[in-house]
Amino acid sequence: MFETLGFESLTASQAAVWFALGLGVLFGALAQVTRFCLRRAIVAGEHRRQAAGVWLTALAVAVLGTQFAVAQGWIGFGDHRFMAGDLPVLAIVAGGVMFGIGMVLTRGCISRLTVLSGAGNLRAALVLVIFAITAHATLKGVLAPVRTALGSQTVALDNAALPGNPAIWAGLIAIAALAYGLRSGNRAGILALAALIGALVPLGWVGTGFILYDDFDPIAMQSLSFTSSAADALFYSVASTAVGANFGAGLIGGVLIGALAAALLNGGFAWQSFDSPRQTGRYIAGAVLMGLGGVLAGGCTVGAGLAGVPTLSLAAILALLSIVAGGVLADRLLRGAPRSATQVQPAE
Repeated sequence: MFETLGFESLTASQAAVWFALGLGVLFGALAQVTRFCLRRAIVAGEHRRQAAGVWLTALAVAVLGTQFAVAQGWIGFGDHRFMAGDLPVLAIVAGGVMFGIGMVLTRGCISRLTVLSGAGNLRAALVLVIFAITAHATLKGVLAPVRTALGSQTVALDNAALPGNPAIWAGLIAIAALAYGLRSGNRAGILALAALIGALVPLGWVGTGFILYDDFDPIAMQSLSFTSSAADALFYSVASTAVGANFGAGLIGGVLIGALAAALLNGGFAWQSFDSPRQTGRYIAGAVLMGLGGVLAGGCTVGAGLAGVPTLSLAAILALLSIVAGGVLADRLLRGAPRSATQVQPAE
């Protein structure tokens, strides 16, 4: 469709960068205001129910919007990596658990920490950098053999998506998620903003898979995602004269800009750093676990969860469940540890 839009000095791949930048700005601003984060929804705490309501409301809209786009024939996921016939179960489960543990150690999933980086949190910024380095090393560097070894253990599937009518599945997921969101104790305004976050998912899929589709300059169909995007942003940052910006680099840059703008406007910007060497070490360990785990699982809480589950992919659903399991396990272990060994802290 892109060739019909009349651009003369902009290619589809260049337009994807600007599109991702705008998508990121919106996500960063909305996530800053709503404190959007799956980690806050699964760890024990007084705001757990409200956080889950925000996340599930976004998921409901993402599922309905994505499946509506599929039904209209605008996009399809038949050739997407989420629908691979050989399911790398070991990599997904191990990676998901590692990511879940990492996000508890760092007090936030990587999308939340990217937002916090834009709001002046230096702890989150360090995690983002180490996460990106680890993810890149797992994709193309010294940790790639780990990915290859675990990814080789697969289970053959006749159908890589949920069986049956996708409209029924989408309706069931959306109804359950919205029912929880409406009873979560959140104000209507916050739930409306959460719904807008969810709407960014189908917007991303349709934008890259339909509107910007160009036979002569094909680009990958993508939506909100932070694992590969962080790695791409890091690579572009250190080698921009050799490689051009892509969707991932634009998305991360946009999230930082949007979060910064929202934090400045609502008075939420504040410089924050580490309290002790022990805390620094814990955050570094969590960042490494999230970087490695995010690649093995095929995405983070947003890439495999918020954007992946709406595809109705079994791989994405397994990844999200594994992340939640890892997060719950880590939270319980930390809360059961002696107080002198670790101090349980609230979500960022």
